[in-house]
Amino acid sequence: MAPAPSFATPPARAPRTSTPPSIRAYTAVAQAVRDAGLLRRTPWFYGLVAATIVFGYAACATAMILLGDSWFQLLVAAALGILLTQTAFLAHEAAHRQILSRGPANDRLAQILGAIAGMSYSWWDSKHSRHHANPNRVGRDPDIDVDTISFLEEDAAAATGLRKLITGRQGWLFFPLLTLEGINLHFLGMRHLLSKGPVKGRWIELSSLTTRFAIFPTVVFLVMPLGLACAFTGVQLAVFGLYMGASFAPNHKGMPVVRKDSKLDFFSKQVLTSRNVSGGWWATVLMGGLNYQVEHHLFPSMPRPGLARAREIVMEHCRATGVPYTETTLIRSYGIVIAYLNEVGLAARDPFECPFLNEYRRL
Repeated sequence: MAPAPSFATPPARAPRTSTPPSIRAYTAVAQAVRDAGLLRRTPWFYGLVAATIVFGYAACATAMILLGDSWFQLLVAAALGILLTQTAFLAHEAAHRQILSRGPANDRLAQILGAIAGMSYSWWDSKHSRHHANPNRVGRDPDIDVDTISFLEEDAAAATGLRKLITGRQGWLFFPLLTLEGINLHFLGMRHLLSKGPVKGRWIELSSLTTRFAIFPTVVFLVMPLGLACAFTGVQLAVFGLYMGASFAPNHKGMPVVRKDSKLDFFSKQVLTSRNVSGGWWATVLMGGLNYQVEHHLFPSMPRPGLARAREIVMEHCRATGVPYTETTLIRSYGIVIAYLNEVGLAARDPFECPFLNEYRRL
């Protein structure tokens, strides 16, 4: 990965009549993407994905009934965790207007799919919209706010008690902690809906999520004895949390962090802070299109089938403008994330901070 350029000393101001190359690059990329038809809706694709997921749910329900009191039910629980994550991927794409042609219809679809996955759409939409506007920007991106894990040295240094103990070794603990992320996502969504501030669609979401949280465990505990039902629920939540976290973690963690006062154009900001995962079609299936994170951030409403072709266009323009484009394997991305979190976590054990390291990492 090429090192990100330093923006500590701004370049000399160009004449008013000139347009920065990176801005021209985005204009050119956007035009090329439109000309290639990559922003057109692809209902056939999402219909196929939805049918596959529905078939998977039906197969799990059938297996639950047929297996009864059998520890093979834990395999069904793992499969359900995977299906719920794939459902969350579709909710993410509906929220970005990638599936249907009309915005309100996409919102309703995202709300339904989010409820199936056990997540509040209004909570996620607010958080994720802020992330897309300012990825990895200190004080603006909620995805780098401290939440058990610290993504910034200052947050790690401020950790106390149990969080300090975790933070000091957070890289190695990251994936084990993700097994609890499913519970965390359920909790954060419900807390948002029960908060005092205004929440769009509060009562619809509360009723749908309450129904979902009531029906699912009721079915599980009716079909299985108590011990097996508890184990089933635990495995399903662990797989869901681990799969969700492992799909989103490679996107930005360990990429440059943007200072509050940095002035970056849209193209540079989105490309420099995002990381793609190589692998082609299998990575796209596994990660729901999140493997093309650079292209997703540049064109959030682009349907999943267009991302691979958009990658070629974006890479070509990055080479022409000298903007570093980051892509690596899935395993390598996890190594980068673990190393980055361990490095940040040192601040919880050692108050010394290296000014050079912080200057190099932050744009």
